Amino acid sequence: MFMFFQKSDPFPGPAPIPEDRLQKFKRKDKLKKPHRKQHKLRDIIARSEDASEMAQKQAARFDLLLPEEAGFLEGDEDEDTCMISQEDIAEAVDITSGAKYFNLKLSQFGPYRLDYSKTGRHLLLGGRRGHVACIDWTSKQLMCEINVMESVNDVKWLHSEAMYAVAQKKWLYIYDSNGIELHCIRKFNDVLRMQFLPYHFLLATASATSFLQYLDVSVGKEVAAICTKTGRLDVMCQNPHNAIIHLGHANGTVTLWSPNQKEALVKMLCHQGGVRSVAVDKTGTYMVTSGMDKKLKVYDIRAFKPLKSYFLPAGAACLSLSQRGLLSAATGDVVQVYKDVCSMPVTKPYMAHRLRGTVWGLHFCPFEDVLGVGHGDGFTSMLVPGAGEPNFDGLDANPYRSAKQRQEWEVKALMEKIQPDLISLDPTELAQVDQATWEQRHQDRVEVLGFDPLAKEKFVPKYKKKGRSSAGAIERRKKQVAHEEQRVKRKERERKKAALSTQKSALDRFKK
Repeated sequence: MFMFFQKSDPFPGPAPIPEDRLQKFKRKDKLKKPHRKQHKLRDIIARSEDASEMAQKQAARFDLLLPEEAGFLEGDEDEDTCMISQEDIAEAVDITSGAKYFNLKLSQFGPYRLDYSKTGRHLLLGGRRGHVACIDWTSKQLMCEINVMESVNDVKWLHSEAMYAVAQKKWLYIYDSNGIELHCIRKFNDVLRMQFLPYHFLLATASATSFLQYLDVSVGKEVAAICTKTGRLDVMCQNPHNAIIHLGHANGTVTLWSPNQKEALVKMLCHQGGVRSVAVDKTGTYMVTSGMDKKLKVYDIRAFKPLKSYFLPAGAACLSLSQRGLLSAATGDVVQVYKDVCSMPVTKPYMAHRLRGTVWGLHFCPFEDVLGVGHGDGFTSMLVPGAGEPNFDGLDANPYRSAKQRQEWEVKALMEKIQPDLISLDPTELAQVDQATWEQRHQDRVEVLGFDPLAKEKFVPKYKKKGRSSAGAIERRKKQVAHEEQRVKRKERERKKAALSTQKSALDRFKK
């Protein structure tokens, strides 16, 4: 007789997941379950929490499978990374990455402003003298090239690479990716700077006449027009976390604006001279400003307090923050990149590069270690290791999506569009109850009714078995009790009225 013994699993059950990785993908806190009598609601909440917990665990497990990791430039012993040239970096990296460093000599129509699309694949260039070009910069294919025959102040991609806005000398124009003019919006005149809010489908513009205007590009209507009364508006940026617009002014202040209010939400005195540039990181925690006083300051927006202040010998005319927190600052024809400028004191730049002309625009490319620089002699694409987020969300911004995927994403984004009324300094307030407003409304209701309807506890039907506590039966019992209470109150009012009618007054002698 033979006996077989089954070998036991030395590691039973699913593999454990580190707690810190679980917290990274945590969605929400567990809800307080209702009374046991509401069994259907309890089942719905339990299923929702189980699905959320499963999604959290799956995301934590798949985090190991993300293909890319962020890396930074590291020099040899006693070698300063800011002394390494772009040519040396392009030679050291692979052919695909080396091709991302290039120069476009466009001295005839410069200086240039630029903008990358949300996916980071398409580049939009706008020359001061009217030259506008759309480029698929990864494949170096020219999508369209036009000359608007008047000065261009700023260019900005809209919700997709199929449409873009150009702030020209007099009015705001909308073009498609083939260079065909779609709209001329004459309500938006003398526009100097633009910002697009992708989740609200809002194009925010700042003009030379001190107006901040919002255009809903999904319906083509002006949402708000705010006169800031602060003079020429040529310094502008947005907070990606809460869609608040930051404006810099000549008196050294930075103001925060929302389309819901005609006054500034916050006014901060940041510099002793005029503000030259403003940038906000993607988490909405830190704001970096540069001014005419040649200082570079880092602020904590949550507390509106300065964290660090640096002195730059020539000041910084343009600022840009990358997805990984690198800061680029342009001084004349020199671009300097700083690392960990928000978290620790910085004594020297991480990288530096000299260009052929004065810098007019800076922008980090999303999901790429690339910094685009627009200057008087054209455009330069710099390699900045560690600047871009290595892993992208394919459902939000997919650089490799097809035309069909882009169309489906556009329909879904329009259906999930956030209304402008929900823009506020603290987005978490949207899930809270306005207790003061509720109390005021309750007080007004008590004054109108003459009694407090919430003073008496509401009738809770007793739970019965054999199907007698169905939803319909419970509602019938509630209505029956409510009708009885109303009948009692009506009888009490009639009794008071009868008592008043039986009372004699001094005017009864005039009755016939």
